[in-house]
Amino acid sequence: MPKAPRPTVVIHIPAPTAGAFSKAQKDFNRLSKRIQKLEKELTNFRTAADDVRRLVQAEYRPLQVQLNAARAELTGILDGAYQQEKKLTTRERTKIRELMTTALADLPALGHPELQPVLDRYAAEPAATAAAKKRAKAEAAFDRDATDLLRDLFEEQFGVRFDPKVDISTPEKFEAYAARLVAEQGARRHAEEEAAEARRATRKKSAKQLATEARKAAEEKATTQSVRALYRDLVKALHPDREPDAAEKIRKTALLQRVTAAYENNELLTLLRLQLELDRLDPAHLETLADAQLAPYVKLLRDQAQELEQTLFEEQMAEQQYAGPSAFFYGPPSAHTLRQNYELMKANLLTNIAGLTQALPYMRTDVAAMKAFLTTV
Repeated sequence: MPKAPRPTVVIHIPAPTAGAFSKAQKDFNRLSKRIQKLEKELTNFRTAADDVRRLVQAEYRPLQVQLNAARAELTGILDGAYQQEKKLTTRERTKIRELMTTALADLPALGHPELQPVLDRYAAEPAATAAAKKRAKAEAAFDRDATDLLRDLFEEQFGVRFDPKVDISTPEKFEAYAARLVAEQGARRHAEEEAAEARRATRKKSAKQLATEARKAAEEKATTQSVRALYRDLVKALHPDREPDAAEKIRKTALLQRVTAAYENNELLTLLRLQLELDRLDPAHLETLADAQLAPYVKLLRDQAQELEQTLFEEQMAEQQYAGPSAFFYGPPSAHTLRQNYELMKANLLTNIAGLTQALPYMRTDVAAMKAFLTTV
């Protein structure tokens, strides 16, 4: 995970002494504020994600173990009742078989391997086998419909056509074939673009094209020079080899590492903040810069804001498992919703544990209680 941003120092251009802000000045201040907000959101989200991961290990996993122990005990109770044929109706026996082959079938893999022979016995029963075949048939029909829908959506989105003779009956086969189609389409487009580029190269460029290319080259050069100038100024001020005091040398070495990292990542705002920290920047100086001089700064700030937005989005997506179903409808989780949804998940788990542990003592001794339980699942 990338290193979390440090607490921000606000960089903004002061209000002009005369007249109004220029467009470049407005863009600079707006992007500076946006970056500050994104850095705070990213820091808060990483803190929340770390907290939730710690809580999952300290609280949630032990609760899952507790619930699985209760589920294992339930398996034994249901199995014992199933063996007493006269005490159960056909519907109740069917319900127990369904539980043994579906809802409780994961227990051997969750710390209760001793239940595998019991569960295998239900899976091997003719009724269970027939039910499994029926479910498999229904799932296959559903999968075919889902595959047809996914194929239609894929063709519409990417502009490709599936060969009806190709087997896409499993997710793996579908994914492999779809990837092949997209790769082939990409290769065709690349070849077409190269051919078009070759044709363009043979044509004489217009004055407008030449001017556009020259402007872009000048912008790139100005951007690079702006960052490099800030970097050189900070390196000159911080060079630890020139510092006789040992403690100050350590401090400058750490600052120089921050400067180098910011330079390598084109983080203009970070370099400006460091200048401000070291009293090498007067924000009022930015007010005196013409729009043409501010333009490289604005471009770098815009790039930095976009990169922070992408980083935040990717890290939010990586924590979807703790975000709850609301993330599917309302977008990536925030630091607040991440904690909120974890607490909701834990509360639901505690409710399940409480309900099952309260019911088990009655189910062990009272068939009526066990029958009542079967009507609720």
